[in-house]
Amino acid sequence: MRIAMISEHASPLAVLGGEDAGGQNTHVAELATALAAAGHDVRVYTRRDDPALPAVAPVRPGVTVVHVPAGPAAPMAKDDLLPHMAEFSRWLTAAWGGDWRPEVVHAHFWMSGLAGITAGRHRGVPVVLTYHALGSVKRRHQGAQDTSPPGRIGYERALGRAVDRVIVQSRDEVRELTLLGVPRARLSVVPSGVNLSAFGPTGPAAPRDPGRPRLLSVGRLVERKGFQDVIEAMRLVPDAECLIIGGPPADLLDTDPQARRLAELIDRHGLADRVRLLGAVPRERMPYWYRSADLLVAAPWYEPFGLTPLEAMACGVPVVGTAVGGLTDTVVPGLTGDLVPARDPAALGGAIARLLADRVRRHAYVTAALDRARTRYSWQRTADELGDVYASVGRVREPSRVGA
Repeated sequence: MRIAMISEHASPLAVLGGEDAGGQNTHVAELATALAAAGHDVRVYTRRDDPALPAVAPVRPGVTVVHVPAGPAAPMAKDDLLPHMAEFSRWLTAAWGGDWRPEVVHAHFWMSGLAGITAGRHRGVPVVLTYHALGSVKRRHQGAQDTSPPGRIGYERALGRAVDRVIVQSRDEVRELTLLGVPRARLSVVPSGVNLSAFGPTGPAAPRDPGRPRLLSVGRLVERKGFQDVIEAMRLVPDAECLIIGGPPADLLDTDPQARRLAELIDRHGLADRVRLLGAVPRERMPYWYRSADLLVAAPWYEPFGLTPLEAMACGVPVVGTAVGGLTDTVVPGLTGDLVPARDPAALGGAIARLLADRVRRHAYVTAALDRARTRYSWQRTADELGDVYASVGRVREPSRVGA
């Protein structure tokens, strides 16, 4: 099939680690690659944020990234992009009137959904949508600090009823969307995947002190990822070290407000000899760090899916995480890791300490985590399941409806 993927703010070519560059970028890049490997022709449409970017960038056979001129050719926060989605949509409508017309549109994030549903209606192409994050959940956790555009929740509700199918990544997201008013019949659960060729238990590992347990925590340096709770929890794990990977490169960490706050917290608790901020690590180097760790600690306050626990599990590393969002699907408590309540450093530290002290249980988790990642979360499986969804919406097209 000819598949148009829209990812308005999250380019698959972006360098990861910034505030708006993380799991969605990886998801789109890996999914496009897996779909191309299955024989599909994929074009990924993302906003041009640099005048030096080429209009079209072939990535690999079957995958092309198209930079759409919508708004200024400069970096912008994703929450500021809504006014440019009409221009994005008009450009897509014109582009799909030429030689290459998609058979299905897969929009990633709600603003991509706005651009995709309008262009899809004009060209008679079915549209599926993956939210990646929901405004209702963000508002619940961030309150007045939520910078989402006004009306986001209403747009998300309308899109869920207008698109041909919503691709849901976890059971928790099913619950959230049905509460939002999206019909259950429109939801198809297809979880994200992990690159099993890149992430595996064998291969080189980053050097470490063999006499000191190593914990790893990975993600964008934003408050909701819970790194401050990880640091607090380390006070209850006195013999271990913790490496925090994410944010800008190491030499620029002191320019990042959240990195500075975390560094101050580390110093305040006297943990500088055991807790370190490493900054951004190239994605191809991440398996080395996972393999060097005894545990991955993932402590988000909320998490639509969460790729890093899967990457760790694929490397044979158990997970201690918070029982939120997608982690409640990927991590099986008592089998592949342990889950604790969010925003509870004492519970997190206790779970880490108990698992580090129980070598037999930890080694059992290693085997189960690796098996779960391999059998349930390959990108090939994700691409195959999505291919079935794409084919079904193409065969039985339900009219898309969207308000003015």
